[in-house]
Amino acid sequence: MDVQQTRFSAQEIAALGRRIDRPIVLVGMMGVGKSSVGKRLATLLDCPFVDADDEIERSAQMTIPEMFEAYGEDYFRDGERRVIARLVTEREASPRPRIVIATGGGAFCNAETRALILDKAITVWLDSELDTLVERTARKENRPLLQGGNPREILARLRAEREQHYRQAPIHVTSGPGPHMQTINKVLQGISQWL
Repeated sequence: MDVQQTRFSAQEIAALGRRIDRPIVLVGMMGVGKSSVGKRLATLLDCPFVDADDEIERSAQMTIPEMFEAYGEDYFRDGERRVIARLVTEREASPRPRIVIATGGGAFCNAETRALILDKAITVWLDSELDTLVERTARKENRPLLQGGNPREILARLRAEREQHYRQAPIHVTSGPGPHMQTINKVLQGISQWL
């Protein structure tokens, strides 16, 4: 379902939060705003926020660029799969399963990870235009997949390759260049309609 803009009151957000009985997992390309939107969404819903990339770095005791350089992408993706599975299943079994999890851009492309997220979580695909992705990813140097060539071309290729996977998410929200609150309201609307 594609979601349009709706503004939620504090009371409506609290009521929606009480209806959420599983993790909320944000998927989509790097630079789409999963972490920044996820943090604010978690604050509004009064629940924890976890960035899967931070958890992977903590578990491996090295940065993602270091993992890519030392062991390659396959090693990183295996660790990513295990960390996301742990985050989702731990929360599902807890008395307070509500949490917002931001995944890495390629996480949802793994069939096992995708199946788990679709089955056990509220899955939200955050999407952006290519120009927005290029502008946002240029702000950080820790994007190993963008180091080997023209970032615009790499992002366009990755976006085209991954879109078939992202489209499987039941909630689709476009994140534009405007304030994050616009995107967050769309996410809340999508969750409300999905529940």
